[in-house]
Amino acid sequence: MAEKKQIPLRVSAELYAAIAAWAEDDFRSINGQIEYLLTECVKQHRKNGASCPKELDVPPKLDFP
Repeated sequence: MAEKKQIPLRVSAELYAAIAAWAEDDFRSINGQIEYLLTECVKQHRKNGASCPKELDVPPKLDFP
């Protein structure tokens, strides 16, 4: 397996809570969920140039200001 790089990541408390709940639903760690989401977005971008897939696992609705 390729070496993994560590990166600092700052997110709002609301986004963290949403990702944590989604990760729990998918039986993943928070870090694993973030890596999964980023991987899926990169795959989709390589496939058709889109920023993110039209659907992953249907993310929670977030109300950001």
